[in-house]
Amino acid sequence: MKKLEIIIKPDKLEDLKAVLEGCKVNGLMISNVMGYGNQKGYTQMYRGTKYNVNLLPKVKVETVVPKELADPIIDAVVKEINTGTYGDGKIFVYDVQDAVRIRTGEHGREAL
Repeated sequence: MKKLEIIIKPDKLEDLKAVLEGCKVNGLMISNVMGYGNQKGYTQMYRGTKYNVNLLPKVKVETVVPKELADPIIDAVVKEINTGTYGDGKIFVYDVQDAVRIRTGEHGREAL
C-alpha cells in the first residue's frame, strides 16, 4: 500500500476530489495548511509599505491506496492539477506497512 500526501492550491480541491473519485479512491483526509516552496512566497505593496508573504494557504489531501493504483493516480493528478505556474503543489509518496479497520479488525487492503 502507498500513502499519497498531495499539497495543492485551495482552488484546485474540487478538481482533485473529482480525479480521486474517478480513480476509485475509497477515502481521503483534507487539511488546511500553510507553507511555501522554492518561490519562498511573494512580496506585496500595501499603502506604500512592502510586505513579505511567505506562508501561503494550501490544502493537504492524504489517502492510502493499493500499490498498483498509486502511479495511475499520480499521473492523473499531475495531468489535471498542473497549471504550469509556481505553487501548483507536490505529491509525497510513502510506503504503508499495514492498515487496520478498527470496527472490524480487518488488515491490509480489506481495511481500505
